[in-house]
Amino acid sequence: MEQRGAVRMTRSRAVALWLVIAGLFCAAPACAEVVVGVAVPRSGAVAGIGEQVLQGVQAAVKDANGRGGLAGEPIVLDIEDDACEPGQAVEVAERFVRTGVRLVVGHVCSSASLAASDVYAANGVVMISPASNAARLTDRGLSTIFRVSGREDDQGRLSATILAERFRDKKIAILYDDTPLSRSLADSTKANLNKIGQNEALFAAIVPGQTDDAALIKRLQASGIEVVYYGGHYQEMGKLVRTAAEQGYRPQWFGTSGIATKEFGTLAGPASNGVLMTFNPDLRRKPEAAAAVKALQADGIDPGGFVLYGYAAMQALVEAGNFAKSTDPKAIAATLHAERFNLVLGNVGFDQKGDVTAPGYVLYVWRDGAFTYAN
Repeated sequence: MEQRGAVRMTRSRAVALWLVIAGLFCAAPACAEVVVGVAVPRSGAVAGIGEQVLQGVQAAVKDANGRGGLAGEPIVLDIEDDACEPGQAVEVAERFVRTGVRLVVGHVCSSASLAASDVYAANGVVMISPASNAARLTDRGLSTIFRVSGREDDQGRLSATILAERFRDKKIAILYDDTPLSRSLADSTKANLNKIGQNEALFAAIVPGQTDDAALIKRLQASGIEVVYYGGHYQEMGKLVRTAAEQGYRPQWFGTSGIATKEFGTLAGPASNGVLMTFNPDLRRKPEAAAAVKALQADGIDPGGFVLYGYAAMQALVEAGNFAKSTDPKAIAATLHAERFNLVLGNVGFDQKGDVTAPGYVLYVWRDGAFTYAN
C-alpha cells in the first residue's frame, strides 16, 4: 500500500493544478476559491474504482471552472486517499474539517462513507458519495449527507428477482466477504429471494486473501451449485471466476456493482464472459451526459464504470451552489434537498434522506473484457 503522503494532493499543488487547467493567474487575496475535498481509495483493494471516480470529478471541475466555477469562485480540489478503510476515512474527514474544507465528494466504499459521514454531519460538512450504496448511510437522516448512486436494498431486490426469474430450478449459492456492505447485499438478496419463494442451497462467508479459493470451488462443485452470487468486490471475484474455469467448473456467476471496473475483466480473463452483474444505469447512454462523455473521451478517459458518477457528484455540488449563489454548506445542503438539477444523471433531485431520485440498478453482462446491458 502506498504511503498516504505519496498520494495526498496538498492545497498548494491543487491550486497550481487548477491554474494550469483554467489558464488563469490570480494571486491571493485578489481572488477567492472554493476548496472541495475528494475522498477516494487510491490504494488498497478498490483503488481502480477510486481512480474512476477521481477522473470524473476532475472532468466536472474542469468544465465548471470553464463556466465560472461554483457560485462565481474557482474550484480547487484537495484529494485524499482513504484506502477504503473506515479508520483512514475518519482521519481524512477530520483533516478536511480541520483545514476548513466544507464540501466533499466521497467516499466510495460504504464502510468508509459510514464512518466519515458522522464527522461531516457533526461539523456541517456536505458530503456526496458517488458510489456508496449502504442503506444506513442515508437512513440515519443526516441532513448534509447525499449520494448519486443507488441503495443496497434496491440492488438486493433486483438481484433476487433475476435469480428467481432466470434460475428458478437451479441450485444457488450466495457468498459474501467480511465487509459490512457485502454482507448487507447478500442478506438483502437472500431475504428477497426467500420472500419470492425460492431458497438458496448455500449461504456462506469468505475472507478475501485468506480463503482457499481452490477448496471453495471444490465445495461449490461438490454441492452441485449451478449459480454463484457474490456480493463482494472485483479482486476476489475475479480470482474466483478465473480459478473455477481453470478447474473446469463454470457455473453462472452473478456479481454486484463491486465488479463494475475493467480490472475484473483483466483478473478473470476469458472466464469473465457471461458473468452477470447489477450496477447503476449506464450514463453514457443518456443524452444529458453526451457533452461530458465527449470531453472525457477527448482527454483519453473511458467514461464507463463509476467515472460519470464521480462527475455527477461534483456536478450536483456545483449546480446547488450556483442555484443558491453560495458556497456555504448549509445553503447547498438545503438546495440539494429542495430543488431539481440537470445533471449527467438526467433531471434529478434528492429526497429528504439524501438519496438521488434517479433510477437505481439494471442488469449487465460481461463480454470481451467489458460489460453491457443484458437482454
